[in-house]
Amino acid sequence: MASSAVPVSIIIPAYNEAAGIGHLLAYLRAEADEATELVVVDAASPDGTAAAAQAAGARVLQSPRRGRAAQLNHGASQARGQILYFLHADTYPPVGFLQHVREAVAAGAGSGCFRLQFDYPHWFLQLNAWFTRFDVDLIRFGDQSLFVRRDVFEQARGYREDLLVMEDQEIISRLRRGGPFRVLPQAVVTSARKYLDNGVYRLQLIFTLIAVLHWLGVSQPRLVQLYRYLIRQDKL
Repeated sequence: MASSAVPVSIIIPAYNEAAGIGHLLAYLRAEADEATELVVVDAASPDGTAAAAQAAGARVLQSPRRGRAAQLNHGASQARGQILYFLHADTYPPVGFLQHVREAVAAGAGSGCFRLQFDYPHWFLQLNAWFTRFDVDLIRFGDQSLFVRRDVFEQARGYREDLLVMEDQEIISRLRRGGPFRVLPQAVVTSARKYLDNGVYRLQLIFTLIAVLHWLGVSQPRLVQLYRYLIRQDKL
């Protein structure tokens, strides 16, 4: 793609992702062009995540605070792109994703995401993923990744750093105020590791419980306490 393409910053929050971050960055580099930057926002991972990401060619930032919202905001504040693309460290976007994102923005989208697919063929996970084709905020997940024009993100004032859970769903309604939100037909592929470690049905019930409690106004400290008590392989 020509260097006149709209600059995109791919921002990946990471904590203890040394084992897989290099493979993801190699995949992204193969898709990237001159107008793409790869930004990994670490939170003082003790496993060498920062070194692994730097060795794989990413620009590595250290977030002043640990937490996905804080790390994403820090990455956005330092990124150079006109389009920000937020991606989890265990999620792979579809081939050609940069073109899809740029075309969506050129067509008027202020923000958007891809559909979801898991890397494990369980019928319940496939059903969950099928629902992500619908443009409904209640079924938006951070694993779907998120692209947003910089001006729309800044107008929305970024992620709420007081939210350690539900931050990826809460921001969507605020982004919509700055322009149309688009769910693109291609799918990202995300890891099912947390479901497999915690039980597919059990984890979905926990996520549903936390979402309901959040919308009922239960405090973040209480939700985080519940999350950490019920869910193994916690990355908060």
